[in-house]
Amino acid sequence: MEIPKTQEQDINNMSIVVSKVLAGIREKQREELENLTLATQPIKTFAYFVLAIAQFVQRLFAKNGWLLLLTSVFIGTIGILVITIDGPYQEHVLELVNYLRFGLWWLALGVASSIGLGSGLHTFVLYLGPHIALFTIKAVKCGRVDIKSSVYDTIQLHSGPSWLDRNCSAFGPPMYSSLQGSRIPLTSILAQIQLEAVL
Repeated sequence: MEIPKTQEQDINNMSIVVSKVLAGIREKQREELENLTLATQPIKTFAYFVLAIAQFVQRLFAKNGWLLLLTSVFIGTIGILVITIDGPYQEHVLELVNYLRFGLWWLALGVASSIGLGSGLHTFVLYLGPHIALFTIKAVKCGRVDIKSSVYDTIQLHSGPSWLDRNCSAFGPPMYSSLQGSRIPLTSILAQIQLEAVL
């Protein structure tokens, strides 16, 4: 059965109108997305963020089902038991927790400065810069770069490094002596603070 010419023209006209309406809607959405920032519309941005996370979790559970949930609960329960029950492994668990706290602290500072909560300068000025300066001053004063007790012996949220208030004699004799004209190589200092800087 053939479509009459007038109906064919109506269908063509209608498809043109629909195309124009869709183009208008797409343009409006594009403009709204350009104006949607944390600074201009924080509530709407946060609401979309929560919806996106919920959608991601929903898709994740739809694909993998309850197996993922049971695995997560099992791993979480084992983790809580290992942390709370004393045993011969407690020293290793505390070491792991210290490493995790160190990594999360410096990583959170890096993320906070990179997602628009500042220019990144404030995290350097308030945390990383003072840590580098204090470590360098102490290393030059003591003539040693091995003054950290561990990798995570840095400035963190509620604690400072253990080496900051210790006397230089507690670290041993200087490896580099300024009286003999030898200086601490920059690469030696860099190796001690590079992990914090990278995180």
